[in-house]
Amino acid sequence: MFERLREDIQGVFHRDPAARNAFEVLTCYPGMHAIWIHRLSSALWGMGWKWLARLVSNFGRWLTGIEIHPGAKVGRRFFIDHGMGIVIGETAEIGNDVTLYQGVTLGGTSWNKGKRHPTLEDGVVVGAGAKVLGPFTVGAGAKVGSNAVVTKAVPAGATVVGIPGRIIVKSDDEQEAKRKAMAEKLGFDAYGVSEDMPDPVARAIGQLLDHLQAVDGRLEGMCGALKDLGSPYCAKDLPELREEDFACVKGKDETPAN
Repeated sequence: MFERLREDIQGVFHRDPAARNAFEVLTCYPGMHAIWIHRLSSALWGMGWKWLARLVSNFGRWLTGIEIHPGAKVGRRFFIDHGMGIVIGETAEIGNDVTLYQGVTLGGTSWNKGKRHPTLEDGVVVGAGAKVLGPFTVGAGAKVGSNAVVTKAVPAGATVVGIPGRIIVKSDDEQEAKRKAMAEKLGFDAYGVSEDMPDPVARAIGQLLDHLQAVDGRLEGMCGALKDLGSPYCAKDLPELREEDFACVKGKDETPAN
């Protein structure tokens, strides 16, 4: 028991820079209190004392604002940061080194008996306010963004954001460098084309830049072939894209909402 307690405290130090000492974690971290109470209620549940298990669980909810059903399975070094408003359903399964932030729900989408809550594999991080709903698996090392609503399986190592939850597909460094080079060549300020921003408009602009990159390469190849044939066609410069032509568009994007 003391080994698990020491392990829990070390897990807090690894994931919360605000933690200063073991006594503070023992006395001031409701997420830890909720986990320790859950271990007691889970043991009672396993012994068949269902009502008493629910009573202990309800006491933990009253004390911490965190509701963990006694039937839920929780792994080692589970960390709940802040914690208020978290709900974990009966058939939820949580692996080792998982982190949940406040307002997270691991819930179901039906009233049927059996497995109806999600399984979180090792190292999963679920951001504040996220809802993971249904009997599917969130793969090891995956991240769920704040306020996302996830209703489908998530591959290991993926990042899910939005409503409904969608997986962010990050570009490789080489492709991102090509996009930036093309944007600079066109005189376009690619401020909205960051790979970290799961915006559909940004994604569409990124695809347009990829297409322009390919077209530009083809044109250069054709011009080279025409020059070899003695044609002066490609000697003309392309018309310049002036920054002021995009000023009105940027102005609209940057105007603060009322």
